[in-house]
Amino acid sequence: MNPETPPLPNEAKEDLVGSAYAEVENLAPPPEPAEPSTPAAPKPAQAKARPAPPPSAGPGTPMPAMPDASAEDDFDDEEIPDQEELEAQMLALRGGSGAKEGPRQGIVVTVRHDGAFVDIGEKSEAFLPFPSSKSAERPEIEPGQTIDVVVSGTSPEGYLLLAGLEAQRPGQWRDLELAYGAAATIVGKVTGTVKGGLSVDVGARAFLPGSRSGERDQASLEALVGQEIRCRIVQLDIDDRNVVLDRRAVIEEERAGQRQEALAGLQPGAVVRGVVRNLRDFGAFVDIGGIDALLHVSDLSWERVKDVASVLKEGDELEVKVLKVDPEGRRISVGRKQLEPDPWTTIGEILEVGSRIRGHVTRLKDFGAFVEVVPGVEGLIHVSEMAWNRRVRRPHDVVSEGEEVDAVVLELNLASRRIALGLKQALGDPWERAEADLAVGSTVEGTVQNLAKFGAFVEVLDGVEGLLHISDISAEKRLSHPSEALRAGQKVRVKVLELDREKRRLKLGMKQLEPSEQEAFLESAKPGDAVTGRVLRLRSGEADVEIGEGVVGVCVLEEARPETEPTAAESGTDSNVSSLGAMLQAAWKGGEGGPGADGDLTVGQVRSFRITDIDAGKGAIRLAQA
Repeated sequence: MNPETPPLPNEAKEDLVGSAYAEVENLAPPPEPAEPSTPAAPKPAQAKARPAPPPSAGPGTPMPAMPDASAEDDFDDEEIPDQEELEAQMLALRGGSGAKEGPRQGIVVTVRHDGAFVDIGEKSEAFLPFPSSKSAERPEIEPGQTIDVVVSGTSPEGYLLLAGLEAQRPGQWRDLELAYGAAATIVGKVTGTVKGGLSVDVGARAFLPGSRSGERDQASLEALVGQEIRCRIVQLDIDDRNVVLDRRAVIEEERAGQRQEALAGLQPGAVVRGVVRNLRDFGAFVDIGGIDALLHVSDLSWERVKDVASVLKEGDELEVKVLKVDPEGRRISVGRKQLEPDPWTTIGEILEVGSRIRGHVTRLKDFGAFVEVVPGVEGLIHVSEMAWNRRVRRPHDVVSEGEEVDAVVLELNLASRRIALGLKQALGDPWERAEADLAVGSTVEGTVQNLAKFGAFVEVLDGVEGLLHISDISAEKRLSHPSEALRAGQKVRVKVLELDREKRRLKLGMKQLEPSEQEAFLESAKPGDAVTGRVLRLRSGEADVEIGEGVVGVCVLEEARPETEPTAAESGTDSNVSSLGAMLQAAWKGGEGGPGADGDLTVGQVRSFRITDIDAGKGAIRLAQA
């Protein structure tokens, strides 16, 4: 301010706007500050600088007290203007070119010698007058061109008047004071980069710190050079001609306004267009008109997506459907697959229980493997349905991710979106041919798969296992555990003892293949051989005679005798067993008869006999008394 300029008398002030305008007209232009290499660091305004509220002050916030009569600028106790009056005052100081609204984009419709009609989306076109001064540079615009303008007022004819963005740029220090006091948004042109930020022309040279620029990196900061920006004065030092700006607060306020405006019309189910802003492992953030919405990876496509970057990239434009908006609008979920047909609605027309499918394994879990039946639809192969011949504990022992497999549909539940698949069923049921290949009594070769305390499991056909009980492993000795005679992976010959296809049970035996004492005797004996034996029992016309350990023959009697059972003393049980056994052994070895060698046969008697006939097929031996 020029201290030599006397205050204007109160009579000359018709209103506040006229007073401010008169004062500005009489102010001498301030001296041009020296061009510093870097702007002076912001510092508190000195005593002569007018204090002002913080940038957050708005309409309704009282302005700080104006200087008293002893100050250089005497306003003679004028009433302090509010926000609207200050804007009107700035409008007057700029010759009516100030704007109450933010910048807008319009399309030039017609260009005349004195101005241009511009379509800014209102009911009628607005008029942008060209500068009337011959020295002023006329803007070079053409019909169809998009330009940035601000609404500056209304013409007498009733249509809107426009001004370019440069009309909001303060032209003098008094304008800066008013803008600072009102926390108003102004426009400046970035002239270059300086240490820590940017140099901006707002009618005077100002400093915009990089931290308040609204940009995240140096490249974006440098890209502002030469551009018109909207900002706010946060520090004004009149003596040092220091002006510090804040652009980030303006941007945040504008975005907040855009967000609220967009949220007002945003409802679940709406289809909107957005731009992919950045990618994450769990999805992508999409800008839908100033609002960031989350497009989760599970909502990208009906098909399973492992890598978001394989489907989207930053800058992609796409349509999405609003899925959820929380009451405060902080979290918005959108989806893209919801705009495509749901494959589960038609899968019932393609598949049915028992049908055979081919698909690739998409993922493995401890309980099974997921297989893509058709794009967007997966079925589960449980571990219990992977193999006939063994218990599968880990799915990756049978299949791997990406592998193509054949499977059979076991269950189809469209309501719960579940499909149960079977891998082993696609290979065929081996029990269907078990009855033909494994007849009871037949001898087969198999492989010991595993051992248990009660026996061993032997695979005799591909997919068919039988139980070899511990009691059927050996006839020579009693085993305490199958491992005493067998080991896993060992090849063995077994006899089929029982087969139940319905219950899928197969009983096998090994000892049944070992030759018995009877069979061994039959191989070495022949009719006419003399043998010694002990009478076990007498029956009508016949006597059962033990002629060797475990070898029994039948002797035909000359006269029928009543059937009798040996007594304990006769059969050699209890205390006489050892003596009787010794006697038999001596008789068999010596070939001599024991007690009762002469006369009729009695139970327990040891006598000499002669083999009269052998039936190897039936294992029968016929005897006669010697």
